[in-house]
Amino acid sequence: MIAALVLCYPALLLSALWPAPVLFGLIATASYAAEYALPRFARGFADMLGKVHVGLTLRFAVRETAALLLVARTAGPDSAWFVALAVGVFGVHAVRAVQAGLAGRLRSTLSRMPVTTRNLDVSALRIPKMPPRFLGNAGGTRFLYLDALPVLGAAFGAATAALGAGLALVLGVAGAVALVPYVRRARPLTDKARVMEVVGAQVKAYEPEVILYFSGATAAAYQARMWLPVLERIDRRAVVVLRERGMARHLEPTSLPMLCIPSAADLMSFHELYSAKLCLYVSNVGRNVHMLRIPTLRSAFLNHGDSDKEASFNPFSRVYDEVWVAGPAGRDRYRKARVGVRDECIHEVGRPQLEGISTRGPGLPYRTVLYAPTWEGWNDDLMHSSLITMGPRIVRALLDHEPPLRIIYKPHPLTGHRDKSATRAHRRIVAMIEAAELATSKARHPSSRSGGTRVRHLVVTGREPHLYDCFNQCDLMITDISSVVADFLASEKPYAVTNVAGMPEAAFHERYPSTEAGVLLDADLAGLGAFLDGEDTLARARVKLRAYLLGPDYPDPLTRFNAAVERAFSDS
Repeated sequence: MIAALVLCYPALLLSALWPAPVLFGLIATASYAAEYALPRFARGFADMLGKVHVGLTLRFAVRETAALLLVARTAGPDSAWFVALAVGVFGVHAVRAVQAGLAGRLRSTLSRMPVTTRNLDVSALRIPKMPPRFLGNAGGTRFLYLDALPVLGAAFGAATAALGAGLALVLGVAGAVALVPYVRRARPLTDKARVMEVVGAQVKAYEPEVILYFSGATAAAYQARMWLPVLERIDRRAVVVLRERGMARHLEPTSLPMLCIPSAADLMSFHELYSAKLCLYVSNVGRNVHMLRIPTLRSAFLNHGDSDKEASFNPFSRVYDEVWVAGPAGRDRYRKARVGVRDECIHEVGRPQLEGISTRGPGLPYRTVLYAPTWEGWNDDLMHSSLITMGPRIVRALLDHEPPLRIIYKPHPLTGHRDKSATRAHRRIVAMIEAAELATSKARHPSSRSGGTRVRHLVVTGREPHLYDCFNQCDLMITDISSVVADFLASEKPYAVTNVAGMPEAAFHERYPSTEAGVLLDADLAGLGAFLDGEDTLARARVKLRAYLLGPDYPDPLTRFNAAVERAFSDS
């Protein structure tokens, strides 16, 4: 495809100068197809072309120039059709500039709104719906393809090319005009005082009592997403406050009101939030300080999962009034780390998200193994991921196992965020699983040892199925040091944890208590066979460790979490 695109342009020039109209039409058609496919299958190459000044607009202009040359060669440069074609092509680009300007104006207006909302009635603002994507694209990429009418028309003669240019110009003008009402309706949204007044009135009427605060990269949206269903079920009115525009699109549907307030000044002066008494934080990021500066709010750090990682006893946690952990293990982590978080500030609230996790695996026809590696961490000291050094070998061993195993592969959402070698390892694993799927689909027949049943492995890179759904679909799990270990213990199923650092077994279990009821996998994967085929001797240990990590079963976690909210209100 890349070669086809690159070779199309000199071929177009030669066929136009020849002239060979039919050949020109075929090459032009191929070039449009390659152009359309390029960003979908070779985005890196498309970006590289832009860096060497052979960007998208220039490539379209080259095609148009070739069409003009073809018409000049066949009809002559003095032909009225040639003049009409030239004017039409330039006119299409002028209209595209107008469309891009209007689309940019619309997006700029909406992006400058001081606050955006979800699940709040702000109909008084009369926020316009966004136009169709081909109209609202500020880059005008879709409009570029209008030149296919004159370019391909040139293969059928000068008159057809000129008429195609005229039609393209009419369509371009129509598209630009269609954007005008959207821009006009968005103009009142530039009135900051009015927007804040309308949104503030709705928030005041709702009278929020609890705030879930989140700031971070879109890939980290899962950190807030896991808490939404819990806050929907507590006895206090909760609201979600976000800081990055567009973040709401990355959170699952919820009945909770959402506010996105990008500006720190706007957030701290938004007094309608002051009716709340408790603010919950799910990650330690710099922007937390803006909400922490509001003196009337009691702060509690929830984190986004209990684990033996350093994030679960970060010294930054001492800035909060309270730290909420799942069970006694969370309290002990802070106690041992001595990072300045006082024991009386730590409260054990359980993990309400884990309701619905089954203690039974699917079993037959195949046992299912979940491989859920963590990401590579912010630096090498926080590196717990097995993906780079062990991942492909683990998956290969699972694929080669007899009898066959079903594999669910679910990497961390932040995989490759810091180290691109993690991305490469991830792609190798996906390729291995896809190749195995293809091979079994071709090889299986009724006389085979499995009776013709195909092993359907699963690669999970999106939101669905959820991690906890993967827990329910598996019999065993292989993972790294992360909150996945503690959460998986709710299932009481066997698990193995990778020893990426190569620590001695006793030191490893002492450093990472969540691994005590699991099998340790060193770099040589020597323990993998016994984990997959050996006797399960750790069932009782898992039940005991579950209580230590997640707290008691009674009262249930949601009741305990709700009680923690009520206690925070009484203490504030």
